[in-house]
Amino acid sequence: MNIKLRKFTKFDDYRYYEMSQEMGPGENGFHNSFYGLTPKQFRLALSQTEKMSRGVALAPNFVPQTSYWLLANDQPVGLGKLRHYLNESLAERGGHIGYAIRPSERNKGYGTIILKLLLEEASNRALQEVLLTVDETNMASRRVVEANRGRLTSIQNGICKYWITIAPS
Repeated sequence: MNIKLRKFTKFDDYRYYEMSQEMGPGENGFHNSFYGLTPKQFRLALSQTEKMSRGVALAPNFVPQTSYWLLANDQPVGLGKLRHYLNESLAERGGHIGYAIRPSERNKGYGTIILKLLLEEASNRALQEVLLTVDETNMASRRVVEANRGRLTSIQNGICKYWITIAPS
């Protein structure tokens, strides 16, 4: 099986739109900003994600982030976000990395794979350590983070904070 990460582009086709709708509005702390959009709105939103990765026209309290599709045999199975640095809000909830796997592709190991690949991207950005926040009750995601060397450092108000030290590339 060919598995890879690919950055969002404004040219992404209908398969990506379909996946974003299948994923619903979000769950377990992950917000799907594509849910409920029309195909035309989706294309515009993809264009905005490219700008966000460059830090252009950021909304207040947002930081630059690069968004990726996880592809398995060229079919979208998940998405991930890598925030380039933390602000005060992200240090409490959100962290450097967020990811989600489409419901029809869960329980196939893709969560562990996407986090591993996002950690490689973090290394390419010269990040030495990253924070992930996970809802305390989301045991599947906690296992994914722990399988990728996540160290649980605190649990507050139902949010687990995990830090992962990035191995130099």
